[in-house]
Amino acid sequence: MATHFLGDTAVLTGRTMRHVTRSLDTIITTTITPIAMMLLFVYVFGGAIDTGTVSYVDYMLPGILLITIASGISYTAFRLFTDMQGGIFERFQSMPIARSGVLWAHVLTSLAANVISLVFVVGVALLMGFRSGAGVPAWLAVAGILILFTLALTWIAVIPGLTAKSVDGASAFSYPLIFLPFVSSAFVPTGTMPGPVRAFAEHQPVTSIVNTIRDLFTQQPVGTDIWTALAWCGGILIVAYVLANIAYRRRIS
Repeated sequence: MATHFLGDTAVLTGRTMRHVTRSLDTIITTTITPIAMMLLFVYVFGGAIDTGTVSYVDYMLPGILLITIASGISYTAFRLFTDMQGGIFERFQSMPIARSGVLWAHVLTSLAANVISLVFVVGVALLMGFRSGAGVPAWLAVAGILILFTLALTWIAVIPGLTAKSVDGASAFSYPLIFLPFVSSAFVPTGTMPGPVRAFAEHQPVTSIVNTIRDLFTQQPVGTDIWTALAWCGGILIVAYVLANIAYRRRIS
């Protein structure tokens, strides 16, 4: 059964990956937007923001990486919605394939596309002066957190992809996720924010994830932030996975 699932998922992932490679504008779009934000914040706003001894590009890169992911997963919902409207799911149901493989194919494609976008963003950040003395274990930890965050948001994207009534509705859910890093420690220290905004910023998922990645990059002790970040990512992933599968079963029943 496991071999059947893995084989079907691999074939279906190849199909969705071909859709991405045939429309590279999706990756380009999700990459250009965060890069434009990074250029804007570093070269326009960066000089007015006090981040201590840390250069501003080093300070804000973790937040840009999360925006890159939030921007990219909107295309997962779009591709899933397109498949649903095109009747491809009905065709798959008539074939002897693992049904869950259809969703996993979209999720794995999202993961691959987002990894490519993240590599491009980090490359541009290096050209802009980003530097990190972090070793291989720290970079692997950053990669692990970003992958977990991508999986969590992608499974959230599956839900509107299955339930939306229009293509705009399928992708519009990502806008609040893109906005969330702006009300966190991603671009400015939370200590400069008004009381209620600061309270929200310090207790939402993005802040703990950003702080953890930033500390790993700058070789600082991560403290309890890493456990908070992992708890947020793991919790969101589990809830989104369960709700997405419920929505999938209802849609194909």
